[in-house]
Amino acid sequence: MRTLARTLCAGAVFLVLASSAHAADDAVAHVESYLSGLTTLSAKFVQVVRDRQDRITDRASGTFSMSRPDRFRWDYREPYEQVIVADGRKLWLYDTDLQQVTVRGLEQGLGSTPAMLLSGAGRVGESFASVGVERDGDWTWCRLRPSPHASDFETVSLAFGPKGEVAAMELADKLGQTTRIDFSQLTRNTRLDDGLFRFEPPAGVDVIGDGGA
Repeated sequence: MRTLARTLCAGAVFLVLASSAHAADDAVAHVESYLSGLTTLSAKFVQVVRDRQDRITDRASGTFSMSRPDRFRWDYREPYEQVIVADGRKLWLYDTDLQQVTVRGLEQGLGSTPAMLLSGAGRVGESFASVGVERDGDWTWCRLRPSPHASDFETVSLAFGPKGEVAAMELADKLGQTTRIDFSQLTRNTRLDDGLFRFEPPAGVDVIGDGGA
């Protein structure tokens, strides 16, 4: 499985729902406050993976769309094509190079996944502790520590730009690897076509898992 897909489909529990709480130094409250009014989100992204020596080991780019709760789509365009779709019931991963689709129940596939950070159902505080809030120029980084039993990651961070919109996500795993996803051309709370969150395996591809109704 590609590096980005491994990052999105295995690891920390990111279950997010609205909260009215807010504190300047509480990363959990800051993230929940932002997400309290979020219904849809779409953006372009660039993802870079660095090893323990800060060397780039993987780079990818594409588009992202989500509709809360439990529906999202990641389309990876460069340097390879890959699609991950959550349709509210199932999680689909299509690797065009392998001509293979992997499908599993949404609860099974996303019970412990970074992909749920922006689109899940639940509360951040149930699965994360606040590490703190840091300023880096015009950006504000909210640092979170996942519950140890539920994650392969040491820390999970969200960055917010000067206008308060999410700008980046960073995942630091227990092997010293860091994955950073930067978002651009972001739009929120606009109507998205329901067809974005439906997936039908192309004819002739291998389907692994439960693709039934």
